Amino acid sequence: MPSSSIGPASAPHSDIILSARALTKTFRGFTAVSGVDLDIKRGHIHALIGPNGAGKTTCFNLLTKFLAPTSGSITYDGVDITRSEPAEIARLGLVRSFQISAVFPRLTALANVRIALQRKRRGDSFDFWRSARCLGALNDEAMALLEVVGLAEFAQSNAGELPYGRKRALELATTLALDPQMLLLDEPMAGVGKEDIEKIVGLISRVSKDRTILMVEHNLSVVSSLSNQITVLARGRILAEGDYETVSKDPRVIEAYLGASGAH
Repeated sequence: MPSSSIGPASAPHSDIILSARALTKTFRGFTAVSGVDLDIKRGHIHALIGPNGAGKTTCFNLLTKFLAPTSGSITYDGVDITRSEPAEIARLGLVRSFQISAVFPRLTALANVRIALQRKRRGDSFDFWRSARCLGALNDEAMALLEVVGLAEFAQSNAGELPYGRKRALELATTLALDPQMLLLDEPMAGVGKEDIEKIVGLISRVSKDRTILMVEHNLSVVSSLSNQITVLARGRILAEGDYETVSKDPRVIEAYLGASGAH
C-alpha cells in the first residue's frame, strides 16, 4: 500500500481518537439522540447499529458534523469539534465517505481521483480546471490509489459506466485522496448487490489497516465480520456495547431488534 498518499494524517495522541459526551439532539421537542457517551478507539472498526428509528443516523450525522448538537460535546484527536463544520474536520483528517458523491460520471476514474488529490492541495479552489499539466503531475499518485481499491485496470473508464460496486470503490479512492486519519462510512453496503458485498468488505478491511473507521451498517453479517467494537442504539440511547458475540447475545438487543418493524 503506497504510504505516501494514504497513510495516517498525524501521530496519535491517545488510544481514543473520537469521543462524544452527553451528545443530544432535539427536533421540535422530539429527542432523537439523548445523552450519548461514545469512545472510538484508534485503529478500530467501530459499528453503530440499531433497529429502525434507533437514532443511529442522527448520531452519525452529529459525529460527522452534518448536524449541530443541541447539547453535549465531540472531541476528535484531542480537538473540540463540537461546533466545527464538515470541511473543517475533513482538514483535520476526519472524512465522511459514501455520502460525498465524489464521482463525476463523464470523467474517467483516473480523472476523478486526480481532482480529489488537487482539492486536497488547493482546498476549495477550482482553478485546476485550467491546468491539465497540474492534474497530469498527479497521475502516479492517482493510479496508486486506484490500485489500492482494485480499480487500476479501469483507470480510463468513465465513472458513470462503472458497475455500482466499482463506483463505491471509486468513491472510496477519492476519499482516500483526502488523506484521512479516520473514515466515517454511512451504510457502505446500501445498494450493493450480493455479488459485490464481499469485495466491499475486503476493501474496507484493507484500507482500515492504518486508520480508524466508524460505520453505520444494516447488514449484520458485514458488521460481524468487520467490527472490533459495536455500539447498539435504541430510542436515541446506547443500549449495549461490545464485540459482536457480546452484543448479539444481549437480551436487550435481541428484544429491540425483534420488536422493531423492519429490523434486520
